[in-house]
Amino acid sequence: MCMKSSAEICGFLKRSFYAICIAAFLICPSPVEAQGRPANSRQQTKRASRVFYGQASFYANKFSGRKTASGEIFDQKKLTCACNVLPLGTWIKVTNLKNGRSAIVKINDRIHPKMKRITDLSRAGAQKLGYISRGLTRVKVELIDPKQAPQH
Repeated sequence: MCMKSSAEICGFLKRSFYAICIAAFLICPSPVEAQGRPANSRQQTKRASRVFYGQASFYANKFSGRKTASGEIFDQKKLTCACNVLPLGTWIKVTNLKNGRSAIVKINDRIHPKMKRITDLSRAGAQKLGYISRGLTRVKVELIDPKQAPQH
């Protein structure tokens, strides 16, 4: 009868595991669907149709005329916002959950990392959503297809 030490058995199991992983990688087909699109394009589409919920605020007047993270000059009269969740230049539809009013705005700045709000709108955006007097509101944020974004 042959007795093997636990170190030998452990080494054998590790080698077997690596061999199985390599074989599975080589045997599995590449992630291309029949239409020729990568399989992960569905994930990108899902990501593009994401919806976020959170708290929105609006910029203080002291930021007017200052440079934003995108390099644009901040203007309270434009429909813009700051957001840490989505890329700069992204167009989003922000809906006030208290009254159903919405606005399409462009992300051109970032919020302070310690702030837990999802977006910080310009005064024009906050007025369109109808929460100037309250200062804060619960919102739904949806990504907008760039083709549907307003032309400026």
